[in-house]
Amino acid sequence: MKKLIGFILISFLLFHCAKSQEAKPVIEEPIPIVPVVEPVIDNGILILKLDLTRGGAISYLSLSGSRRSVINIADEGRYIQQSYYAGKSIDRKADGQSPSWSPWSWNPIQVGDAFRNRAKILDFQKNGNELYVKCIPMQWDMNNRPAEAEMEQWTTLEGSVLKVRNRLTCHRTDKIYGDSILNDQELPAVYPISALKNLYTYLGKTPFTNASPDKPEVINLSSGFWGIYPEVTENWMAFVDDNLWGMGIYNPKCFKFLAGMAGTPGQESFDGSTSYIAPVKQEILYKNCVYEYEYYVIIGTLQEIRSKVYQLHSGAN
Repeated sequence: MKKLIGFILISFLLFHCAKSQEAKPVIEEPIPIVPVVEPVIDNGILILKLDLTRGGAISYLSLSGSRRSVINIADEGRYIQQSYYAGKSIDRKADGQSPSWSPWSWNPIQVGDAFRNRAKILDFQKNGNELYVKCIPMQWDMNNRPAEAEMEQWTTLEGSVLKVRNRLTCHRTDKIYGDSILNDQELPAVYPISALKNLYTYLGKTPFTNASPDKPEVINLSSGFWGIYPEVTENWMAFVDDNLWGMGIYNPKCFKFLAGMAGTPGQESFDGSTSYIAPVKQEILYKNCVYEYEYYVIIGTLQEIRSKVYQLHSGAN
């Protein structure tokens, strides 16, 4: 959790960081791709964009016909992206580690590092309503140090639901972070715009029975950390506006969530203020491993978001 706190504080400060290892990573050269920065899917309900200059992270999600994205992209620490933690936290300032993020664990980031160096794309494909991307992530606390890993992302737009499958492949050779250490993982890190200011979920003892949802207080990062919710029994949280419309995140693996706001409500995609949601699960990421999971982003009213979660939970289409 100590490691996760440091990463999350990026939202409240300037959102800058990076990471590295003692042995220099073996880096696969990126292959040529079509010269497109933001591949787009528009299914008539939602518009989705990935940023191929930033690891193919999810950079834009709006209603079809609208130019208002509900994702904050003020810096490399935002977006909707993959972020993982492995090993122990170490002081690497002598190797160029950011003093703001020291000590730090091995932390590959899909978009880029704290110094604004960006991940390199290895592959991109568009097949119908699915976008596939593969990249070499950056170590968050170090300056321009690619991680000994690859990230893959399969993103499918189905009606008002974004289905995402993420995969991390690790092949670390370092001897400084250690191995077999349990860490909290953000699955994934999600930054809705702060105009979506009202937080909803279900924290009760009778999940998936349509019991009344809960509206927790929105914890501001200025308090020292996000809100921590260890018993999210329906595996979802949502930020919505005063009309109860917004974005929900559902990860069936996660019963613990972090959520909150950095800055002030009422702000948009490029503003410094942001909302935040992360389904969290403790996992060991070994030096040589493959880790994969799925999650869903749902756009609509609070009732529509929860109804779709129920459908996904029951396996309905």
